[in-house]
Amino acid sequence: MSKLLDALANWKPFTAVVIGDFMLDEMIYGNIDRLCNDAPVPVLHVQKTQQQPGGAANVALDLAAMQGQVRVVGVTGDDHDGAALRRLLEAAGVSAKGLVADASRPTTAKKNLIGLAQHRHAQKMLRLDYESTATICDAVTEAVLAAFAKALDGADVVCLEDYNKGVCSERICRGVIAQARAKGVPVLVDPGALTDFSKYAGCATMTPNRSEAMRGTGMKVADDAPAEAFGELASRLMNSLGMEAAVITLDKQGALLLEREGEPRAVPTHARRIYDVAGAGDMVLAALAAARANGLDWFESVRFANFAAGLEVEEFGCVPIPLARIHADVLARERATKGKLRTWDELKVELAAVRSRSGGKAKVVFANGCFDVLHAGHVSLLRRAAALGDYLVVAINDDASVRKLKGPTRPVYGVEDRATLLGELECVGAVVVFGQDTPEELVHVVEPDVLVKGAQYEVDKIPGAKFVQDRGGRVELLDVVPGRSTTNTVEKIRGG
Repeated sequence: MSKLLDALANWKPFTAVVIGDFMLDEMIYGNIDRLCNDAPVPVLHVQKTQQQPGGAANVALDLAAMQGQVRVVGVTGDDHDGAALRRLLEAAGVSAKGLVADASRPTTAKKNLIGLAQHRHAQKMLRLDYESTATICDAVTEAVLAAFAKALDGADVVCLEDYNKGVCSERICRGVIAQARAKGVPVLVDPGALTDFSKYAGCATMTPNRSEAMRGTGMKVADDAPAEAFGELASRLMNSLGMEAAVITLDKQGALLLEREGEPRAVPTHARRIYDVAGAGDMVLAALAAARANGLDWFESVRFANFAAGLEVEEFGCVPIPLARIHADVLARERATKGKLRTWDELKVELAAVRSRSGGKAKVVFANGCFDVLHAGHVSLLRRAAALGDYLVVAINDDASVRKLKGPTRPVYGVEDRATLLGELECVGAVVVFGQDTPEELVHVVEPDVLVKGAQYEVDKIPGAKFVQDRGGRVELLDVVPGRSTTNTVEKIRGG
């Protein structure tokens, strides 16, 4: 198992503080079927409105999805949007006690108009911004630093998310970093679009994208340059700010990592179907912080952040990605050469991701057997089984248990061959091996919604049937294809 997978298997909850520019995102969805009569503009027929935390608040939600206990510190207006933002954060399990209300400014709010052209693809049409970028006053600054001092107690990591909205002043940044360093807590920064990063001096790392890094250093790197070309730029950032490491995000190239006493290292990402890059920067900061809080080294932490950000850009809007889904993606990418074969622990990770993606609505189907010498009867049964739910788990007997059931000349194919053949069936989600006399224990691990067996069995004699039914699931008995069996096939071959 890789270092990253090993760390994910032993992941522990952590405590994080997020400070920065907190925002309220409002998504106004509708259909676009015509143009306005008095102007050449599309008419949005509003169907629904949805509010969600944005900016630094989105970082907080990302951390919470990665099993973080999150406390936030920042500034809102003393208004309805500020109250709504607090409610949304608290509802997500994030402590909003550190948000200071400032009646002299509005809560930063982004109103997004999103149309469905001909009821199809969601497309952002226009955004209305309500905000003040004025630097917060001295009294509010003192209140923020005091709130941060309280939130810092017992924290493992601090995320500073700067969107240039007036909260992350030089005094705030230097005060936050000084307090955190005094307690040995690392501060990770997603910087604003600045030409001077000096206010972040003493942070553990920064995560600028290529444009922000060039703007902040005054250095230029060609658009088509490889990731390693940003090494000198990363060195300047790290040395000028006294950081442990510099991380520059490079879109489809992944990231460039430079550690102290080390050489620049490209950290590649995987090709993705990019739908919306909104929230990717927030996700990188959150994932990097979560990984460091769990003791991962810088290289593996950046790899983890790449995986998380890759899943984020496949979603429309800012969507927190649960840890189980990131874990499953790492697992799938790193075990691609093994097809769909999973260990019991790996299967639990994959099933957690399947269920989290659907909000717990996905139905898992379980089928088991020897599946020696795959034939049309097997394929027919598995196709019908898969149609009963959303994800089919096929459990196969190991070689020793097949011999016990079928005799000393079986199996014809070893367990890895059988798993490989089953994994090539599109209807199969995962293949898992068991060596017990029955799959009862494995059924308890999988917790399927549907348990499938051949119609020749009696329900009350099927291992795991009662467990599934007691949990509200069901048992389905499927007719087998007449004349199709491994035993018949083997006898025919031997007779020939």
